[in-house]
Amino acid sequence: MLDRLHRQADTEDAEAKQRVQAREAELGVRLPPPQRYELYGNAPLAIARDVGQLYYLLATSHRAETIVEFGASHGISTIYLAAALRDQGGGSLITTELLPGKAETARRNLTDAGLEDIVEIRIGDALRTLTDLAGPVDVLVLDGRNDQYLAVLGLVEPLLAPNALVLADLGKNDPDLLAYQNHVRQPQNDYVSMELPLDAGIELSVHTSHNRGAP
Repeated sequence: MLDRLHRQADTEDAEAKQRVQAREAELGVRLPPPQRYELYGNAPLAIARDVGQLYYLLATSHRAETIVEFGASHGISTIYLAAALRDQGGGSLITTELLPGKAETARRNLTDAGLEDIVEIRIGDALRTLTDLAGPVDVLVLDGRNDQYLAVLGLVEPLLAPNALVLADLGKNDPDLLAYQNHVRQPQNDYVSMELPLDAGIELSVHTSHNRGAP
């Protein structure tokens, strides 16, 4: 099933990115995120296969019980994360999606994968739909609009478990991500962080505030 979804995403994502590149070349400027995502349309904007495998391995090795994901799209990354929970005995995955059409596609894909009982899809602006989360959150995945990463992190941060993992899907030459990366790489913000060279990059961070004073 994942092979099929990845093949579909490879085609649709390439077409969507070409639309954005053509429009930006026409205007001679980089479009702001709302306009870029409007041109992306219903394309999955999916993670690469090796990124999905990384998500699965990290969630499994971390023995995550609660995962929060910002940006489900068609549910490809969600399937990897939910499979990790299922394979280690269960858990809870809360994911968000702004567009109802994409959320419905994700729901169908999760049902076809037999993982719908583990996942709750919250439709709408994540800065509203995630306000009533209950912690602790073991893994936070950021894969929605890049300019909202810091805001979503700030919303979920008080609920992060000791040594929680934060995974942020990056984009090439994306200025919206610089503020996020700068934040998680400053020791005073209680993260240890590095970029992994998979696809366009994955920022892997460990939340360390609960370890203050430890030898």
